[in-house]
Amino acid sequence: GGWYAYKLYTGKVPSLTEVETDANVTAVDLVAAFEKDSASANQKYLGKILAVNGTVKSVEGGGVTVVLGDANSSSSVRCSIDSSFVGTAAALNAGNTITVKGACTGFMPDETGLGLGSDVVLNRCVLN
Repeated sequence: GGWYAYKLYTGKVPSLTEVETDANVTAVDLVAAFEKDSASANQKYLGKILAVNGTVKSVEGGGVTVVLGDANSSSSVRCSIDSSFVGTAAALNAGNTITVKGACTGFMPDETGLGLGSDVVLNRCVLN
């Protein structure tokens, strides 16, 4: 039992570069799906590995987070980048078109009514 617990504690999470995607979608379509019917989109995308294609809106934290979506919309897909890809992500510029693969972990709707936009969150993202 102790050996099993040790292996779980010290084991590494595999990089998503080695994991099959559950769905391919554009950033604009992903945001629209959650804004239209978040319950249905949760069933379809939440907890799944997604390959998301989109235009870079911004790169934050020196490449730690890449924001994808339509430049004319306040809604976006926020991609937390896997540490092994931060250097590559930091070199991205607004307007680049990229595909990221990441685990969909949630949706943050604009509940304020101030037009701040909604965000779909992807974690452990790798750049294709």
